Amino acid sequence: MNNISRRSTLPGFEVFPSAGLALFEDTINRLFSEPAAARPWSPAVDIAESENELVLTADLPGIKMEDIDIRIEDGALTLSGKRDFVKSEENGGYHRIERSYGAFRRAFAIPETVDTEKVEAAYDLGVLTVRLPKMEIAKPKTIKVSVGKN
Repeated sequence: MNNISRRSTLPGFEVFPSAGLALFEDTINRLFSEPAAARPWSPAVDIAESENELVLTADLPGIKMEDIDIRIEDGALTLSGKRDFVKSEENGGYHRIERSYGAFRRAFAIPETVDTEKVEAAYDLGVLTVRLPKMEIAKPKTIKVSVGKN
């Protein structure tokens, strides 16, 4: 008797509902069949916090400073803009287009402790840095305790 068992390289995938699999395949096919300019994109963002501020850093290569919009309203910082696709057929066209183009919009909730009147932004070499300073009341304070007679 031959005891050979089949083992899936993706355990549990074979029980994925066929309707769900079709939806997954449709999404993947649309992603790769649509031109890059039609696909939505979202720039990578890091947010760091120190005692004095929050710092948002966004990768926005190839975007002109005038195409970037930063707004603070209703407790949120909204970063939006666009990167235009420049079609070049000087060398016979493209073999591959992987970079994303078009409009983007990212929104981040900001705490009430941020002093919105002192927010600063700088853009250098395709990297946007937004500094959101904390209000004085939000900064940690050290209290010295003295030991002695009452």
